[in-house]
Parts: sequence; structure tokens; C-alpha cells
Amino acid sequence: MGASSVLTSDPSVIAGAAGVVLPGVGAFGACMTALRESGLESAVRDAVNSGKPFLGICVGMQMLFDESDEDESAAGLGIIPGRVEWIPAGVKRPQMQWNLLDFRRDDPMFASMPSETWMYFVHSLHGVPKDAADVVATCEYGTTINAAFRRGNVFATQFHPEKSGEVGLQILRNFAKIAAGPQ
Repeated sequence: MGASSVLTSDPSVIAGAAGVVLPGVGAFGACMTALRESGLESAVRDAVNSGKPFLGICVGMQMLFDESDEDESAAGLGIIPGRVEWIPAGVKRPQMQWNLLDFRRDDPMFASMPSETWMYFVHSLHGVPKDAADVVATCEYGTTINAAFRRGNVFATQFHPEKSGEVGLQILRNFAKIAAGPQ
């Protein structure tokens, strides 16, 4: 995507990075426990507080919220105030399909995206922020589902850009470009 990347559990590598991606696959509570037991919670908070570009993907996005219906005993990071809630009853869970994004506002992470942008989703929950202005894209799945968020330097997606073909890779290119800074 035009940038070097490294998978790390070393807080000093995270501190020195131009941008940070928090991925996640699995369950909210287990992921929060793993993050805390690895000693990386403060590295994540420091990265966000530094102002550097930060991207949360799927459960990595969900962990940015205060709490989740999936595991009410696990506290989230509280970076995006709000709650992760179950997709409403009446639709198949998990949602495993492509969905058309509805862009709610412009965002540099959506630069060079087609007006009809389809992304791949695998999830049973979605983020519901306290401030609706944090939502930058939604999709329809039995109801309106919040799909992407922006809060300051933090951008987060419920969908998987890395599994969404060329258009998803454009989001990762945009992130790499933003992290590289002005050229």
C-alpha cells in the first residue's frame, strides 16, 4: 500500500510508528483481555493521544468504544464514547456479505472512492456512538448499521477493507498516505 508495516507487540515500535492499525478478529471481551495482558493498552492510548493516524478494523474498531453487548463485563478503551450493540433481531447474524456504504460526510480515508462503494462485512454487532457526528458511513442490513467512524485522528471500520478487493485496498492506501504526511 506504499508503506512499510510491521506486526508488533513492542510499545516502542508502536510509539515510533507514523500510523497505527488495531485489527481484531474474535470476541470483544477476549480481545480486550489479550490487549491488556499484552501490556499494549497504554501503547494504544498513547498512539491515539499523540495525534498520529490511527485505524481500527472490525473488533479493533469495537474495542475503541466504552463497552459492548457481547461481553458486558469487559470495559472497552473509551476512545469513541458509546456502546457496541447487537445487530437488531430479524436478520441473519453474523452478517457475512458485501454491503453498499452510504457516506454520511467527506473523510480523507474515502478519497478516490467510487460513489458506489461495496465493502465486505463479517460481524454480529456494530458501534453506536454517543455523538452521531462520529459516524462517517453506514449500510443497510435490516436497519441502518454504522459502518465507519471518525473521531479526531482515529478512523475505524466495522467492515474489512483488507478483504474488500481494490476499493478496500484504497482505504489502506489512503491511510498510508495520511500517515506519511505531506509530501
